[in-house]
Amino acid sequence: MTATPEREEIATKLLAFIRERFLSGDPQGELTGETPLLELGILNSLNTATLIAYMVEEFEVKVPLHDVTPEAFKNVDNLSSMVHERRRSADA
Repeated sequence: MTATPEREEIATKLLAFIRERFLSGDPQGELTGETPLLELGILNSLNTATLIAYMVEEFEVKVPLHDVTPEAFKNVDNLSSMVHERRRSADA
């Protein structure tokens, strides 16, 4: 899927939030859109709930339970795609 300006903006905001909330600011600058969030333990159950609450508030999207999957939360690229699709379907 090609990154749109909106998806890139979503990814930038998600990366910044994850860096600040879960990685003490990511001093090494290692977090990217493809970093495996679950595999590296960045997202655990509490962090995932915190991230979902942020996405609901920041992007005004609903995140139904059936969308909370390992594939969707695998990395920021997947998360930004999910948020983008949710926003598009809400606007339709």
